[in-house]
Formats: sequence, structure tokens, C-alpha cells
Amino acid sequence: MAQIFKKSANLWPLYAVIAVTLLGIGVVGFFWYFGSPQYLDVGYRPQQPVDYSHKLHAGDLGIDCRYCHTTVEVSAKANVPPTETCMNCHTLIGTDRPTLELVRESWATGNSIEWVRIHDLPDYSFFNHSAHITAGIGCESCHGNVAAMVKVEQKEPLSMGWCLTCHRAPEQFIRRRDQITTMNWTPPADQAEFAKKVIIEKNINPPTDCSGCHR
Repeated sequence: MAQIFKKSANLWPLYAVIAVTLLGIGVVGFFWYFGSPQYLDVGYRPQQPVDYSHKLHAGDLGIDCRYCHTTVEVSAKANVPPTETCMNCHTLIGTDRPTLELVRESWATGNSIEWVRIHDLPDYSFFNHSAHITAGIGCESCHGNVAAMVKVEQKEPLSMGWCLTCHRAPEQFIRRRDQITTMNWTPPADQAEFAKKVIIEKNINPPTDCSGCHR
């Protein structure tokens, strides 16, 4: 009796296994990327209650990051500046500007402005701002060139793999103290020698084990 299937049909199960495997890899890859912080978080730029331009304040006017974010050197958490900080200038400048109406209202009532958090780490991740600033890590390393942003957005994924890039090789990112808030920072010619000295002096040894950031 003649064979119904050709001999090549013996390979069909193999082809099916290969096809299912490739499909599985594709599905995993799809969710791995499109569900990752790199895709979901980078570029996040919410509308804020007040159109505050970091480009104007930090860039054009050259106001230091720490003038508004006063606790970054001494606290684990970076503070959102209170309305009083805004009014240090705006009791005299732009006093009738419509875009500052909510700021003036907050100042008069004592009710805080409800800013939208952009760099929002999950609760299971521990991050200490002061530890990083003290070690010499600049604002730009995590937040991007904020001084060029009219509207602040998230520039880095803040994922575990991204953090480990610095933790495994901090010498590439450590800056001199007076360069912490500098934007568009370029490592100096003696970066390797300088960073090595700082790492020894400050006993910098970033954790790469789970308990370092998950407590």
C-alpha cells in the first residue's frame, strides 16, 4: 500500500517543537521589554499642577538643585520643596502671573501643592539619597540633565540591572564634591586616579547582593 505521508513528514514534530519554542521566546521577549521599566517608565512626563520649568530655574537662572531639594545631602529621601521656597522669590517676582495662581493660593491657605511624583521607586526597594550624594554621585546620573527640561521626565529606567551598572563600577560615576549638581558632566582626565582615591578614603563598597537594596 502506498504511503499516505511523505518521509519528510517525520520532521513535522520537530518543526512543531521549534515553532512553539520560537513563539514562546517571542512572547517572553515581548513582555520582558514592553513590561520593563525601560519601556514603561523612561519618558514618563506627567502634567504637574503648576507649569514649573527646571530649564528656566536650574538652567537659565543657574539655581542649585539643593536650593529647593534641601535634604538630599542629609536624608534618605529627597524632599519636595514647600511653597515657602517658591515664595522666597515670588513674593517679589511674577506676583500677578496667572501661572502662579496655585502657588499664591497655597501660600495663602497653607495647603501644600499636590505635585506628581516622577521618580517613584517601588516600596520593596531601598534608596538613600544622602549616601549617594556623599559618595560623589551626581544628580544627573539618575535624573538626567534636568537643567535642560522645561517639563521634567524620567530619563533612566531605575531598574535593578541599571543600578548594578554603577554599583559594580562606581569609579566611572564618582565626582568631585563641587561637581555634584553639574549638568553635562564630563569625567576629567584623572578620573580613574581620583575615583580610586575617593573609594579608598570613604570606604565605598556598593552592595551587589539582594539585601543591599531590598530590606
